[in-house]
Amino acid sequence: MKLTVVGSGYVGLVTGSCFSEFGVSVACADSDVDKIEALKRCEIPIYEPGLEDLIRRNVDAGRLSFTSETDSSISESLVVLIAVGTPPAEDGSTDLKYIETVSRQIGRVMDDYKVIVTKSTVPVGTSLKVRSWILEELERRGLSVEFSVVSNPEFLREGAAINDFMRPDRVVIGTEEGDHRSLSIMKDLYRPLFLNETPFVFSDLATSELSKYAANAFLATKISFINELAILCDDVGGDVQSIARAIGLDRRIGKKFLHAGPGYGGSCFPKDTLSVAHFARSLGREFSIVEAVVQVNQRQRKYGFEKIVSALEGELKETTIAVLGLSFKPETDDIRESASMDICRSLIEMGARVRVYDPEAMELAALELPDLILCKDVYDASTGADVLAIVTEWNEFRALDLKKLAACMKRKKIVDLRNIYDAATVRAEGFEYTSMGRP
Repeated sequence: MKLTVVGSGYVGLVTGSCFSEFGVSVACADSDVDKIEALKRCEIPIYEPGLEDLIRRNVDAGRLSFTSETDSSISESLVVLIAVGTPPAEDGSTDLKYIETVSRQIGRVMDDYKVIVTKSTVPVGTSLKVRSWILEELERRGLSVEFSVVSNPEFLREGAAINDFMRPDRVVIGTEEGDHRSLSIMKDLYRPLFLNETPFVFSDLATSELSKYAANAFLATKISFINELAILCDDVGGDVQSIARAIGLDRRIGKKFLHAGPGYGGSCFPKDTLSVAHFARSLGREFSIVEAVVQVNQRQRKYGFEKIVSALEGELKETTIAVLGLSFKPETDDIRESASMDICRSLIEMGARVRVYDPEAMELAALELPDLILCKDVYDASTGADVLAIVTEWNEFRALDLKKLAACMKRKKIVDLRNIYDAATVRAEGFEYTSMGRP
């Protein structure tokens, strides 16, 4: 079986590389010639632990290739997987222009049976649109070619994507009613996971498409819920971490995604919550919980910023603030919708000098915020700082030398927006310490 993955961004690269590890012949196609040439040299445009080694191994084995000749790659493949971007429009809806472009491209070059798989996160009804776009192009060519449309959403976490693909909690496959041929092909494609007894959910197209939004909206809800509790804890002197443990031990709730912080970010949760809320409104419904989650998340970023302002008694002009962490989460260089970037932007607008350190994201952050002062490590960033703010919980920030930190800083103030330190330990070193929802 030959598989073409159209789109060599985060999802496409991880998905294509992992399928090649299964022994499938995979071509990752993209219209960006420079990106493809870099990938042929194994120059990976994103940071994802283990991805470079995985790509190198499968390129060397001849199972994985990269091409800008998308038409010929589609023609030669039984399965074409669409993994292009689905950016948000201004009204919160999902822009499907790249999905349409690829669908029409498939229709222009296809001359035998193929399974067209939508891997990108798309609103309900997109798979049917993919079918109609392909049919329109086939009709222009005067051809009648059988093909299948399948929905197979990704559930990859940045920073843990390879493990998520190889050992998933579940695989969701949506097909059209009675389409046993494509279902058999998809089962064959995922055969190694069947052998590992991975849970599979087989459904119709609409159910599969909506499942991805449901998962992300629910996880975003858990994050916003614990963040609202953190604010209440600040008001009454409670400990949000103890509350999270107390409710997380209830197996009906679970302990994951109950970590208070400055709000969720990244390429998925912000976009998908807006999209599913917009989709509900288009049906004349209001997804009230998700609408509230979006509002809480925006407020939480402001709340984190205000904690830093409060630590400096409201005076930011001409102060120096050290910010640790710029990516939206650890183990990625992704700064899309990053709470840290929003906070840094607000600090700069208020007249502060912002010295930053992140293990992976500084180059991208500097392109977006040129006024950031990039530093070589934590202690360089802390030099002369009036306050140190921990905004992304990279592991290397969890065991800082507090004495060395104190010697670097102008004032001994720490604002820990991720609650990674024990308050008593930090205060014992003479620091004024503030966290999220803890006394």
